Amino acid sequence: MEFILTQLSGFGGAFWALVIDPLTYIYLIVSVFLGITFGALPGLTATLAVTILTGFFGNKIPLDYSMIALLGAYVGAIYGGSYPSILLNIPGTAASAATAMDGYPLAKAGRGGEALGLTTTASFIGTVIGTFALLIFVWVLLLISKNIASPEKALLALFGILLSGTLMSEDLVIKGWIAGLIGLAIAMVGLDPLLSEPRYTFGWSYLLSGFQVVPVLMGAFAVPQIIEGLRHMEAGKVIALQGRILPNMKSIKRYLPTIGRSGVIGTGVGALPGVGEDVAGWVSYGVGKTVSDEGDKFGKGSIEGLLSSETANNACIGGALIPLLVLGIPGSPPAAALMGAFKINNIIPGPTIDPAIILRVVAIMLLASFTMFIMGLFTARIFIKILRIPQTVFLPIVMVLTTIGSFSVGGGINDLYLMLGVGFAAYLMNMMRYPIAPLVIGVILGGLFDETFRRSLLISDGDLSVFVSRPGAAILLTLNVLLILSQLPFVKRAFGRLRGNPA
Repeated sequence: MEFILTQLSGFGGAFWALVIDPLTYIYLIVSVFLGITFGALPGLTATLAVTILTGFFGNKIPLDYSMIALLGAYVGAIYGGSYPSILLNIPGTAASAATAMDGYPLAKAGRGGEALGLTTTASFIGTVIGTFALLIFVWVLLLISKNIASPEKALLALFGILLSGTLMSEDLVIKGWIAGLIGLAIAMVGLDPLLSEPRYTFGWSYLLSGFQVVPVLMGAFAVPQIIEGLRHMEAGKVIALQGRILPNMKSIKRYLPTIGRSGVIGTGVGALPGVGEDVAGWVSYGVGKTVSDEGDKFGKGSIEGLLSSETANNACIGGALIPLLVLGIPGSPPAAALMGAFKINNIIPGPTIDPAIILRVVAIMLLASFTMFIMGLFTARIFIKILRIPQTVFLPIVMVLTTIGSFSVGGGINDLYLMLGVGFAAYLMNMMRYPIAPLVIGVILGGLFDETFRRSLLISDGDLSVFVSRPGAAILLTLNVLLILSQLPFVKRAFGRLRGNPA
């Protein structure tokens, strides 16, 4: 009880310090507005919003304000994707793809205002559920993680890379794993963390410190999306908004069980390393369709279907921050971009993180969710006008912002070359249907894997049994092996035969 009271007191202090600071509101309003705008414009994503703002604010302003800007944009962008999903039938972000299934039919039926109002409320409640889960579980996991040594860290990093590759591959899982391993190889470039010897630098002094995180993020996430957006511009007619946006309490009360269940699912999915909001939305949508008494209405304009995906994708944000803060493993692509901001501020998320930072993150998340809620209800019509901006106007602007953001972090032209090189490579990988998020997560976790794996072998004098002699390491190694085996064709066929469903 004393521990809980201490944490609540710390959270209250962090929350109050933000509330009484006028600059908090300026950063919140601007960042949430930008986030919703990025989410509302098809072709832009939450990852892109956080990545671009990392370039501008990552290490240019005090960390507290930087976190406000990035988390505000993150929360706003995940919510903002619902606008084009409902009014255009084009998901603004991958996270809101399931939203279009029911949102668009509702808008066509003249219930667009009601859909947007309930979506805003559900996104707000979902974010709050994820935020409080972050506040509760992060401390429990931090206590556990303090007993994690190098073998467990190495296997956790590997598990994060493999899991993100498994879940983000569109066709062959091996492509996701290859992308993750490419990221792992990129992370090896630079000075050896244990011996301080140059590796794969080819005599280029710029590479002695390794590939810079922000240009890699910008190149991997922004450049392919901009090129793809310019090549395949999506145009559609925005449905006129009908009905009031403010939801009534009776409707909210009726759908509270759906919102609560979806919030828990979204948080749980978010806590899985490298998975993300789009998976959370679809998983929650699938569960909702299965358990609902009106499952047959899903996909035809079901409010339950709409709320299932929209609550979960926002709740996923808090969940995605749990592995990021506790283990240093991002739970989603936007969280990976957020980790880039931590890194350029010389903060290493994980068991050694300053607890005060976690409390401030929770307080910022809560304030960002309130800002998003108020902005969503009272300024929705502004974002609907933004939907009508043609992609030929905003995509070049985004490219300029990306270039400036990348250049401003290191202040060198080499960062721009790196961003463009990574960007075009990522675009080619996209064309071949290799997922990019595992590559970025591989770059971010590669350093952790490299250092802890080799440190484990140094401690054990090269004895590989160090990865099975400790209970935690043995469990994690088993999870890694099971994850790989579960994707092998002959194993799938064997399970299919056991289920009486031969392939």
